[in-house]
Amino acid sequence: MVVLVKPNLQLGSKAMDGNQHKVEANVLLLGAENVGKSALTVRFLTRRFIGEYGDIESIYSHIDKTDGREIALNIWDSLYPQSCETTESISDKQMQWADGVILVYSICDRSSFEVVRQQVQLIRQTRKLSASTPIIVGNKRDLLHQRAVSSEEGRLFALSADCGFFEISAAETYHGVLLVFHEILDLIKESKALKKGMVGIKGIVRSVSAVFGKKRE
Repeated sequence: MVVLVKPNLQLGSKAMDGNQHKVEANVLLLGAENVGKSALTVRFLTRRFIGEYGDIESIYSHIDKTDGREIALNIWDSLYPQSCETTESISDKQMQWADGVILVYSICDRSSFEVVRQQVQLIRQTRKLSASTPIIVGNKRDLLHQRAVSSEEGRLFALSADCGFFEISAAETYHGVLLVFHEILDLIKESKALKKGMVGIKGIVRSVSAVFGKKRE
């Protein structure tokens, strides 16, 4: 089972420029250690589940196709710094690089949920992230007998933070992982389209102002 809440959006993905043959998307994965960020990424890229990873920070590149358009996808699988302060858990470089953010916690580890809470708050406070709406992912749904964070709590927090929400098991199903990444790609396309539209509107306003300004002279 996959639990999904889509955030409120003002613009649909159909507004993307149809003449664009290739879109580049940078996705940043955040969250505490041992929540399954690497497993989630590798599951999406290879369909295989690998349960154990060392302390490795990597950026993966992948070519995907949605709606007939080629997407160059870069995934930054980040490390959570040991004994770090909240303000140090996300770097300015990461915020400036990312087009979209996936924040992962383990439903079996309440402290990892609190890390995601802190990171969402940090993103909202700093406003340095030039990106689409974040997605929160509760992983390890296959370990229900160890659950420490309810689906309802995760869902309500995502709603209050205006984030997307999934609860999945990277170990059990590829489909849930695929939905997460396709959703973030849709949100990135919508965000890019919105920004492009705003730039166009500003250009029109400048043009109109220039014309009427000249007439007043």
